[in-house]
Formats: sequence, structure tokens, C-alpha cells
Amino acid sequence: MNNIPRKPVFALVMSLVLPGFGQFYNGEANKAIWLFLAFALLSIPGIALIALYLPNGWMFPTLVLSLLATLGLWLFGMIDAWRGARRRQEYVPAGWQLSGVYALLFVVCNVVALPLLIEYVRAHQVQPFKIPSSSMLPNVMQGDFIFADKRYNCPGCKQGVRRGDIAIFAYPNDRTVHYIKRIIGLPGDHIQIRNEVVKVNDKALKTQESPGPNGTLVTESDGDRQWQVLWTQPAAVAADITVPAGQVFVLGDNRSTSTDSRQFGTVPLQDVVGKARQVWFSYEGGGMVRWGRMGQMLE
Repeated sequence: MNNIPRKPVFALVMSLVLPGFGQFYNGEANKAIWLFLAFALLSIPGIALIALYLPNGWMFPTLVLSLLATLGLWLFGMIDAWRGARRRQEYVPAGWQLSGVYALLFVVCNVVALPLLIEYVRAHQVQPFKIPSSSMLPNVMQGDFIFADKRYNCPGCKQGVRRGDIAIFAYPNDRTVHYIKRIIGLPGDHIQIRNEVVKVNDKALKTQESPGPNGTLVTESDGDRQWQVLWTQPAAVAADITVPAGQVFVLGDNRSTSTDSRQFGTVPLQDVVGKARQVWFSYEGGGMVRWGRMGQMLE
């Protein structure tokens, strides 16, 4: 075969498009495979590991380090591919180094393998969501970006639905849209709402209240769990409902402004797809970053 020098610009651009692709062009198939695997595992499952298993205080700095490591690996692959091509000005391509093989490799890695890995993590491990409204104040803020634990309420999952969970579910009137609310009523529960008091099976959830800057902060509890909710005015409409089998009753923590089961009814258990776990980024109007919310656990 004829001498066909490797072109450094080609190698650089190929590694920019897909980590390891430039090494493959340079004939370093083994290095290409390891670079691609390291990038894929560090950037996607790595984020899931950080979100689900690390302690609260470690989440944000480790997430930043993971991002820097991923970008560093990508940059290393580009520089290494460029340098490798410069060293191969006397180069005879192997029999497998054909344009069709390059195209097939790109499709398999970038169009099949990475999307499947991302979809698996999103479906079974962790999924990010952006919060577009203030219906869950004071616990979840508009402009929060959160991780939702997808190992929740699914066949074989250890985490079943509990009262007090902040859940992600398909909106009953448009199942392509996801809502975030707190689960208050489980199947068979009798729910009553009057003024600022929510009762479950004739027992009030409210344990104490205090004035807040935007209304009344009410502490609710169930067993060993407790959370705060906000009322800016008493409930306009009283509620009295028994939760049907296979359904849950949900309320927003910002009780006076939330659209929830008081308006759209109970939610099928099968539509509860995740549990809000922690904030990984947050900003307020004007683009100001809320640094203090980074890594905050949601309860």
C-alpha cells in the first residue's frame, strides 16, 4: 500500500467530534477504545453516581471535578491525536482504515452507544429537571435544577412511595409534561383541607406555624418526617376526598398558588416516575446564581 501521511488537523477534528476517534484514524485502535470508554463512563454514569450516592456536602465539588475531568480527558484526546498524526508522516494505513469503517464507528458510538447509555441512566438511575414555577416554595425554588432519583416506585425498586415524598409525575391532563409536588395522600387515605389545615385520616399534619416574609410558614409532619409549606392565604376551596386505589393525592408546598390534586384530581401511581433528591444548580431572576443551594438535599 502507498504511504498516506496522517493529517494532524483531521485527527484533531475527529477527536473533537468523538473522543478516541482521532486515535482510531492514527491506527491506535486500543487507545481509541479506552479513551471512548473512559469518556462515556466518566461523563454519564459518573454523574449518576455523584447524584445518588455521595453525601450532600460532596455533591457540588465532586460534580465540578467530574466535569473538569471529562473536559480534560476530551482535550487530552484531541492533543494526543494531533501529536500522533504529526509523528505519522510515513504511514501505511491498515486494511481496516477505510472511510466506511470510520463512518460505521461514528454511527455506532455517537448515534447508538452514547444515546442508549444516556437513556438508560435517565430511565433507571437519575434524571435532571428544571423547575419552572414557584409552586413548591419554600423547599424547591423557581430556577432550581434538580436531580430526580429514578430508582423509585418501579418494579423491583426498593424505594416505594411514602407520604411526604417530593415526587415527579406525569401531569394527568398532558402526560408529556412532568410536574413536581409533594405526596400527601396514599391509596385509601381520607384527605380533608380547610383553611390552612390538611388532615389525613382525621389527623392534622400541621404541628406548628410561624409568620414568614411572604405568608404563613406551616410545619407539617408524618411520623418521623416533617416539612414546611407556605400559605399566603387560607384555602379558597375546602377539599374532602378519599384517595382511590392505585392513586395518590399531591399538593404543592406553596399551597395558595399551586395547581395540584385540588384542581386536576388524584394521580395514578404508575405515573409517579421519580423522587426529587437534590439541587445541582440554581439561579434567580436576572441570572444571579444561588450558590447556597448547590447540593441541597430536598426533603
